[in-house]
Amino acid sequence: MRAVVCREWCDPADLKVEETPAPEPGEGQVRIAVQAAGLNFGDTLIIQGKYQEKPELPFVPGMECSGAVDAVGPGVTHLREGDRVMAITGQGAFAEQVVCDARSATRIPDSMSFEQAAAFPVAYGTSHVGLRHRANLQADEVLLVHGAAGGVGLTAVQIGTVLGANVIGTARGADKLSIAQANGANHVIDTAEEDIRDRVKSITNGRGADVAYDPVGGKVFDASLRCLAWEGRLLVVGFASGDIPQVPANYLLVKNIAVVGFYWGAYFKKDPGVIQRSFEELLGWFDDGLLAPHVSKTFDLEEAPAAMERMLTRKSTGKVVLTTGITRPA
Repeated sequence: MRAVVCREWCDPADLKVEETPAPEPGEGQVRIAVQAAGLNFGDTLIIQGKYQEKPELPFVPGMECSGAVDAVGPGVTHLREGDRVMAITGQGAFAEQVVCDARSATRIPDSMSFEQAAAFPVAYGTSHVGLRHRANLQADEVLLVHGAAGGVGLTAVQIGTVLGANVIGTARGADKLSIAQANGANHVIDTAEEDIRDRVKSITNGRGADVAYDPVGGKVFDASLRCLAWEGRLLVVGFASGDIPQVPANYLLVKNIAVVGFYWGAYFKKDPGVIQRSFEELLGWFDDGLLAPHVSKTFDLEEAPAAMERMLTRKSTGKVVLTTGITRPA
Protein backbone atom coordinates (compact mmCIF):
# COMPACT_ATOMS: atom_id res chain seq x y z
CA MET A 1 0.00 0.00 0.00
CA ARG A 2 1.05 3.64 -0.43
CA ALA A 3 1.83 5.61 2.72
CA VAL A 4 3.41 8.94 3.64
CA VAL A 5 6.45 8.02 5.74
CA CYS A 6 8.36 10.23 8.19
CA ARG A 7 11.80 8.67 8.82
CA GLU A 8 13.32 11.60 10.73
CA TRP A 9 12.12 14.86 12.22
CA CYS A 10 11.68 17.02 9.15
CA ASP A 11 9.80 19.72 7.26
CA PRO A 12 6.84 18.80 5.04
CA ALA A 13 8.95 18.95 1.87
CA ASP A 14 11.09 16.06 3.16
CA LEU A 15 8.20 13.58 3.47
CA LYS A 16 8.09 10.72 0.98
CA VAL A 17 5.34 8.38 -0.22
CA GLU A 18 6.53 4.76 -0.04
CA GLU A 19 5.18 1.29 -0.61
CA THR A 20 4.74 -0.36 2.80
CA PRO A 21 3.13 -3.61 4.02
CA ALA A 22 -0.57 -3.43 4.86
CA PRO A 23 -1.10 -3.51 8.65
CA GLU A 24 -3.12 -6.30 10.27
CA PRO A 25 -5.68 -5.59 13.01
CA GLY A 26 -5.08 -7.08 16.44
CA GLU A 27 -7.35 -7.58 19.42
CA GLY A 28 -9.98 -4.83 19.59
CA GLN A 29 -8.80 -3.20 16.36
CA VAL A 30 -10.16 -2.62 12.86
CA ARG A 31 -8.44 -1.91 9.57
CA ILE A 32 -9.84 0.85 7.40
CA ALA A 33 -9.41 1.21 3.64
CA VAL A 34 -8.79 4.94 3.72
CA GLN A 35 -10.78 7.08 1.31
CA ALA A 36 -9.78 10.45 2.75
CA ALA A 37 -7.67 11.84 5.59
CA GLY A 38 -8.02 15.19 7.30
CA LEU A 39 -4.98 17.42 7.68
CA ASN A 40 -4.45 19.14 11.04
CA PHE A 41 -1.97 21.72 12.30
CA GLY A 42 -0.75 19.05 14.72
CA ASP A 43 0.40 16.95 11.74
CA THR A 44 2.85 19.70 10.77
CA LEU A 45 4.20 19.70 14.32
CA ILE A 46 4.44 15.95 14.83
CA ILE A 47 6.73 15.43 11.82
CA GLN A 48 9.09 18.03 13.29
CA GLY A 49 9.08 16.44 16.75
CA LYS A 50 7.30 19.46 18.21
CA TYR A 51 3.97 17.88 19.16
CA GLN A 52 2.80 16.96 22.68
CA GLU A 53 3.42 13.31 21.84
CA LYS A 54 6.41 12.02 19.84
CA PRO A 55 5.92 8.75 17.96
CA GLU A 56 8.76 6.34 17.43
CA LEU A 57 10.52 6.82 14.08
CA PRO A 58 9.77 5.91 11.35
CA PHE A 59 6.02 6.48 11.34
CA VAL A 60 3.11 7.41 9.10
CA PRO A 61 1.49 10.72 10.12
CA GLY A 62 -2.24 11.44 9.97
CA MET A 63 -4.58 11.82 12.94
CA GLU A 64 -7.98 11.23 11.32
CA CYS A 65 -9.51 9.54 8.32
CA SER A 66 -12.63 8.14 6.74
CA GLY A 67 -13.23 5.01 4.72
CA ALA A 68 -14.69 1.52 4.84
CA VAL A 69 -13.79 -1.14 7.41
CA ASP A 70 -12.03 -3.93 5.48
CA ALA A 71 -10.84 -6.16 8.34
CA VAL A 72 -12.02 -6.70 11.91
CA GLY A 73 -9.80 -7.94 14.72
CA PRO A 74 -10.78 -10.36 17.50
CA GLY A 75 -13.16 -8.98 20.11
CA VAL A 76 -14.76 -6.31 17.92
CA THR A 77 -18.54 -6.63 17.83
CA HIS A 78 -19.90 -3.17 17.02
CA LEU A 79 -18.30 -2.84 13.58
CA ARG A 80 -18.15 -5.13 10.57
CA GLU A 81 -16.52 -5.19 7.15
CA GLY A 82 -18.01 -2.64 4.80
CA ASP A 83 -19.11 -0.16 7.47
CA ARG A 84 -18.55 3.47 6.45
CA VAL A 85 -16.65 5.13 9.29
CA MET A 86 -14.65 8.11 10.42
CA ALA A 87 -11.80 7.42 12.81
CA ILE A 88 -9.29 9.03 15.12
CA THR A 89 -6.02 7.24 14.44
CA GLY A 90 -3.46 9.39 16.26
CA GLN A 91 -1.06 8.53 13.47
CA GLY A 92 -1.11 6.38 10.34
CA ALA A 93 -4.02 7.98 8.45
CA PHE A 94 -1.93 9.24 5.52
CA ALA A 95 -1.98 5.83 3.89
CA GLU A 96 -4.23 3.58 1.83
CA GLN A 97 -4.93 1.43 4.88
CA VAL A 98 -4.69 2.08 8.61
CA VAL A 99 -5.31 0.07 11.77
CA CYS A 100 -6.86 1.74 14.79
CA ASP A 101 -8.64 0.96 18.04
CA ALA A 102 -12.18 0.01 17.09
CA ARG A 103 -13.52 2.30 19.82
CA SER A 104 -12.09 5.30 17.95
CA ALA A 105 -14.00 4.48 14.75
CA THR A 106 -17.55 5.77 14.39
CA ARG A 107 -20.14 4.96 11.73
CA ILE A 108 -21.08 7.95 9.63
CA PRO A 109 -24.51 8.89 8.22
CA ASP A 110 -25.26 7.88 4.63
CA SER A 111 -25.62 11.59 3.83
CA MET A 112 -21.99 12.30 4.81
CA SER A 113 -19.34 12.07 2.10
CA PHE A 114 -15.92 10.58 2.86
CA GLU A 115 -14.33 14.01 2.35
CA GLN A 116 -16.72 15.56 4.88
CA ALA A 117 -16.13 12.68 7.29
CA ALA A 118 -12.34 13.07 7.06
CA ALA A 119 -12.74 16.74 7.97
CA PHE A 120 -15.02 16.03 10.91
CA PRO A 121 -13.54 14.22 13.97
CA VAL A 122 -10.66 16.39 15.18
CA ALA A 123 -11.98 19.85 14.32
CA TYR A 124 -15.60 19.36 15.37
CA GLY A 125 -14.65 17.15 18.30
CA THR A 126 -12.20 19.75 19.59
CA SER A 127 -14.63 22.65 19.31
CA HIS A 128 -17.61 20.77 20.70
CA VAL A 129 -15.92 19.36 23.80
CA GLY A 130 -14.07 22.63 24.33
CA LEU A 131 -17.12 24.85 24.16
CA ARG A 132 -19.71 22.47 25.60
CA HIS A 133 -17.72 20.60 28.26
CA ARG A 134 -14.81 22.85 29.25
CA ALA A 135 -16.04 26.41 28.66
CA ASN A 136 -19.71 25.64 29.43
CA LEU A 137 -20.92 28.00 26.70
CA GLN A 138 -24.55 29.03 27.18
CA ALA A 139 -27.20 30.40 24.83
CA ASP A 140 -27.10 34.20 24.43
CA GLU A 141 -23.50 34.43 25.68
CA VAL A 142 -20.92 36.23 23.55
CA LEU A 143 -18.39 33.85 21.99
CA LEU A 144 -15.17 35.28 20.54
CA VAL A 145 -13.57 32.85 18.05
CA HIS A 146 -10.04 33.46 16.80
CA GLY A 147 -8.87 31.99 13.51
CA ALA A 148 -12.55 31.89 12.62
CA ALA A 149 -11.99 30.68 9.05
CA GLY A 150 -9.46 27.99 9.98
CA GLY A 151 -9.80 24.27 10.60
CA VAL A 152 -10.98 24.37 14.21
CA GLY A 153 -12.06 28.00 14.31
CA LEU A 154 -14.73 27.59 11.66
CA THR A 155 -16.22 24.62 13.51
CA ALA A 156 -16.29 26.72 16.69
CA VAL A 157 -18.28 29.36 14.80
CA GLN A 158 -20.79 26.75 13.62
CA ILE A 159 -21.10 25.06 17.00
CA GLY A 160 -21.41 28.35 18.84
CA THR A 161 -24.23 29.28 16.48
CA VAL A 162 -26.04 25.97 17.10
CA LEU A 163 -25.71 26.55 20.86
CA GLY A 164 -27.34 29.96 20.50
CA ALA A 165 -24.32 32.15 21.23
CA ASN A 166 -23.68 35.59 19.76
CA VAL A 167 -20.53 34.80 17.76
CA ILE A 168 -17.72 37.24 16.99
CA GLY A 169 -15.11 35.84 14.58
CA THR A 170 -11.60 37.14 13.98
CA ALA A 171 -9.45 36.50 10.92
CA ARG A 172 -7.12 38.29 8.49
CA GLY A 173 -8.65 39.66 5.30
CA ALA A 174 -12.07 40.06 3.75
CA ASP A 175 -12.18 36.62 2.11
CA LYS A 176 -11.68 34.76 5.39
CA LEU A 177 -14.09 37.03 7.23
CA SER A 178 -16.79 36.37 4.65
CA ILE A 179 -16.39 32.61 5.19
CA ALA A 180 -16.81 33.09 8.95
CA GLN A 181 -19.96 35.13 8.35
CA ALA A 182 -21.36 32.57 5.93
CA ASN A 183 -20.96 29.94 8.66
CA GLY A 184 -22.83 31.88 11.34
CA ALA A 185 -20.61 34.64 12.76
CA ASN A 186 -22.78 37.57 13.81
CA HIS A 187 -19.84 39.99 13.79
CA VAL A 188 -16.31 39.81 12.37
CA ILE A 189 -13.01 41.53 13.15
CA ASP A 190 -10.16 41.90 10.66
CA THR A 191 -7.04 41.40 12.78
CA ALA A 192 -4.91 42.97 10.04
CA GLU A 193 -6.81 46.24 10.30
CA GLU A 194 -8.63 46.41 13.65
CA ASP A 195 -7.83 46.24 17.36
CA ILE A 196 -9.48 43.14 18.83
CA ARG A 197 -10.13 44.57 22.29
CA ASP A 198 -11.60 47.84 20.99
CA ARG A 199 -13.89 46.11 18.50
CA VAL A 200 -15.15 43.52 21.00
CA LYS A 201 -15.90 46.27 23.52
CA SER A 202 -17.71 48.24 20.81
CA ILE A 203 -19.78 45.26 19.63
CA THR A 204 -20.78 44.34 23.20
CA ASN A 205 -21.41 47.91 24.42
CA GLY A 206 -18.40 47.71 26.73
CA ARG A 207 -19.30 44.39 28.37
CA GLY A 208 -16.85 42.05 26.64
CA ALA A 209 -16.96 38.39 25.58
CA ASP A 210 -18.13 35.59 27.86
CA VAL A 211 -15.97 32.95 26.16
CA ALA A 212 -12.88 33.35 23.98
CA TYR A 213 -11.83 30.37 21.83
CA ASP A 214 -8.11 30.67 21.11
CA PRO A 215 -6.15 28.29 18.87
CA VAL A 216 -3.65 31.05 18.04
CA GLY A 217 -1.88 32.23 21.21
CA GLY A 218 0.57 35.13 21.34
CA LYS A 219 -0.86 38.63 20.98
CA VAL A 220 -4.32 37.21 20.26
CA PHE A 221 -4.32 35.55 23.69
CA ASP A 222 -3.29 38.83 25.33
CA ALA A 223 -6.09 40.71 23.55
CA SER A 224 -8.61 38.08 24.66
CA LEU A 225 -7.68 38.51 28.31
CA ARG A 226 -8.28 42.23 28.01
CA CYS A 227 -11.73 41.95 26.44
CA LEU A 228 -13.35 39.23 28.53
CA ALA A 229 -16.50 40.04 30.46
CA TRP A 230 -16.96 39.49 34.18
CA GLU A 231 -16.55 35.74 34.90
CA GLY A 232 -15.44 35.19 31.33
CA ARG A 233 -13.56 32.06 30.20
CA LEU A 234 -10.57 31.94 27.86
CA LEU A 235 -10.28 28.49 26.26
CA VAL A 236 -6.66 27.66 25.35
CA VAL A 237 -6.86 25.39 22.28
CA GLY A 238 -3.40 25.78 20.72
CA PHE A 239 -0.59 28.06 19.63
CA ALA A 240 -0.71 28.35 15.83
CA SER A 241 1.23 31.62 16.09
CA GLY A 242 4.16 29.74 17.59
CA ASP A 243 4.11 32.08 20.60
CA ILE A 244 3.09 30.45 23.90
CA PRO A 245 1.76 33.27 26.12
CA GLN A 246 2.15 33.87 29.84
CA VAL A 247 -0.84 34.67 32.06
CA PRO A 248 -0.69 37.76 34.32
CA ALA A 249 -2.62 36.50 37.34
CA ASN A 250 -3.86 39.96 38.31
CA TYR A 251 -6.06 39.97 35.18
CA LEU A 252 -7.79 36.83 36.42
CA LEU A 253 -8.34 38.30 39.86
CA VAL A 254 -9.83 41.64 38.90
CA LYS A 255 -12.69 40.28 36.77
CA ASN A 256 -13.00 36.75 38.19
CA ILE A 257 -12.05 35.31 34.80
CA ALA A 258 -10.67 31.84 34.09
CA VAL A 259 -8.07 30.57 31.65
CA VAL A 260 -9.14 27.03 30.77
CA GLY A 261 -6.58 24.59 29.39
CA PHE A 262 -7.91 22.16 26.82
CA TYR A 263 -6.20 19.21 25.11
CA TRP A 264 -8.94 17.25 23.37
CA GLY A 265 -6.83 14.15 22.67
CA ALA A 266 -6.36 13.45 26.38
CA TYR A 267 -10.02 12.43 26.72
CA PHE A 268 -9.42 9.24 24.75
CA LYS A 269 -7.36 7.95 27.70
CA LYS A 270 -8.80 9.89 30.62
CA ASP A 271 -12.54 9.94 29.89
CA PRO A 272 -13.54 8.42 26.51
CA GLY A 273 -17.23 8.74 27.34
CA VAL A 274 -16.89 12.49 26.77
CA ILE A 275 -15.75 11.84 23.20
CA GLN A 276 -18.50 9.29 22.55
CA ARG A 277 -21.28 11.58 23.77
CA SER A 278 -19.80 14.48 21.82
CA PHE A 279 -19.80 12.57 18.52
CA GLU A 280 -23.35 11.38 19.10
CA GLU A 281 -24.58 14.95 19.44
CA LEU A 282 -22.41 16.26 16.58
CA LEU A 283 -23.50 13.59 14.09
CA GLY A 284 -27.11 14.22 15.09
CA TRP A 285 -26.63 17.90 14.33
CA PHE A 286 -25.05 17.01 10.98
CA ASP A 287 -28.00 14.78 10.10
CA ASP A 288 -30.33 17.64 11.00
CA GLY A 289 -28.47 19.95 8.61
CA LEU A 290 -27.06 22.16 11.38
CA LEU A 291 -23.37 21.53 10.59
CA ALA A 292 -21.63 21.77 7.21
CA PRO A 293 -17.94 20.77 7.06
CA HIS A 294 -16.01 23.24 4.89
CA VAL A 295 -13.35 21.45 2.82
CA SER A 296 -11.45 24.18 0.99
CA LYS A 297 -9.14 21.90 -1.02
CA THR A 298 -8.34 18.24 -1.56
CA PHE A 299 -4.94 16.80 -2.47
CA ASP A 300 -3.85 13.35 -3.56
CA LEU A 301 -1.82 11.37 -1.03
CA GLU A 302 1.31 12.03 -3.12
CA GLU A 303 0.76 15.76 -2.57
CA ALA A 304 0.87 15.62 1.24
CA PRO A 305 3.91 17.97 1.45
CA ALA A 306 2.13 20.60 -0.67
CA ALA A 307 -1.01 20.25 1.45
CA MET A 308 0.96 20.85 4.64
CA GLU A 309 2.70 23.87 3.13
CA ARG A 310 -0.67 25.33 2.18
CA MET A 311 -1.76 25.08 5.79
CA LEU A 312 1.48 26.51 7.19
CA THR A 313 1.36 29.51 4.85
CA ARG A 314 -2.24 30.30 5.95
CA LYS A 315 -3.60 29.82 2.42
CA SER A 316 -6.28 27.36 3.47
CA THR A 317 -9.68 27.89 5.05
CA GLY A 318 -11.69 25.25 6.87
CA LYS A 319 -10.11 21.85 6.29
CA VAL A 320 -7.60 20.47 3.80
CA VAL A 321 -8.14 16.80 2.95
CA LEU A 322 -5.92 14.13 1.38
CA THR A 323 -7.58 11.50 -0.82
CA THR A 324 -6.23 8.08 -1.76
CA GLY A 325 -8.15 7.43 -4.95
CA ILE A 326 -9.20 3.98 -3.74
CA THR A 327 -12.57 3.05 -5.24
CA ARG A 328 -13.20 0.04 -3.02
CA PRO A 329 -11.65 -1.51 0.10
CA ALA A 330 -8.19 -2.91 -0.70
